[in-house]
Amino acid sequence: MSKSIFFTGQPILNQLLNLIDRSKVKALARTGKYDHYYKHFDTYTHLVTMLYCTLNKCTSSREVVSGMKACSHKLRHLGILKAPGKSTLCDGNKNRSSDIFEEIYSFLHLAHSKLLPDSRAVNNQKLFIADSSTITLFQEILGAAGRSRLNGKRKGGIKVHTLINAEQDLPVKINFTAANANDMSFLKEINLDPGSFIVFDKGYVDYEQYQRLSTQNVFFVTRQRKGARYIEESSSPVPEKSRELGVLNDRIIVLGTRTHAKKIKLKARMVTFFDKQKERTFEFLTNNFELPAIQIADLYKKRWQIEVLFKRIKQNFPLKYFLGDNENAIKIQIWCAFIADLLLKMLQMQLKKKWAFSNLSSIIRLHLMSYINLFAFLNNPDKLSSARITNQLVIGGLDIGSRNKNGPAIS
Repeated sequence: MSKSIFFTGQPILNQLLNLIDRSKVKALARTGKYDHYYKHFDTYTHLVTMLYCTLNKCTSSREVVSGMKACSHKLRHLGILKAPGKSTLCDGNKNRSSDIFEEIYSFLHLAHSKLLPDSRAVNNQKLFIADSSTITLFQEILGAAGRSRLNGKRKGGIKVHTLINAEQDLPVKINFTAANANDMSFLKEINLDPGSFIVFDKGYVDYEQYQRLSTQNVFFVTRQRKGARYIEESSSPVPEKSRELGVLNDRIIVLGTRTHAKKIKLKARMVTFFDKQKERTFEFLTNNFELPAIQIADLYKKRWQIEVLFKRIKQNFPLKYFLGDNENAIKIQIWCAFIADLLLKMLQMQLKKKWAFSNLSSIIRLHLMSYINLFAFLNNPDKLSSARITNQLVIGGLDIGSRNKNGPAIS
């Protein structure tokens, strides 16, 4: 039998792990004291285990542990000594703070950001999109939104508040709350560079935060809530071309509300737009008075991009079954889904051949522990030549297919 031309000395999982600076993970764990009271199941081993679970779409801790034990002879390639026990994994998910996985995601995004698109979309300024997605839980660990069932039983839910960079198509800030929490709390924590644009839906109506964004010279685009009160100051003529595209009105208004502390009056711009496909009229609210009205409507349409990201995460990574019945374990699993998404996104961007994200995820899941040169195979899946494969994937100074400088020697 002829030897596969795509053979390499590392499993596919380790080729992805080579995108992570192992020494940095250990440094973060040491600084935050996340490895105290653990003899063998350190933060890096925990990360590898959870990425194995995420990429392999495991649905239980027993499935994770037995799957890793079945390929125990390959684990040294991953930089770990042995597969954790089921109780060890469950205890780690319960007791090791999810904050370390948030830190790992943040440093990975920062380390690879220079390889991401330039993220300049509107008047040479950055565009961000904010929204939330609710993940239903198997029991009421966190408060769920909506009414209880007739039998009195109800499932819990966790709300994932996310801010993404539109050009990079990756989250730059993620927060978690109970599903019944209000979205407006997330808007208070967002701080952007002056001149940036942020798009969000009408669930984030907070005039005080609108005023803060305006003071910081950050431009927002959102929907006007039905029944909101305002005073119309003036109206601008709509060009014929914009009117043909659906713009009905372009007005300057003053929004007003009274909080427990002060009365707020905010000058804003309201663009009324008719969507011919949906046959619906929308009122868009913004603090930008320079862009053409049709461009304000187009900016809000970009908000759908974050819905696509949520769909990508939920379809390709297991967020229906969780390995723990506590809040910390759930957060760890969600953070590892975002880390896996980031790793696959970095891989996808470096390939010469275009792959759909779902197909890429499936290939990796099916061959996660196979000794296949991932980069060479994905670029030439139909290659029949027996020539030696020498291409390597180099991202952020790390070489996929070569030995990790902090890992075990690989022949």
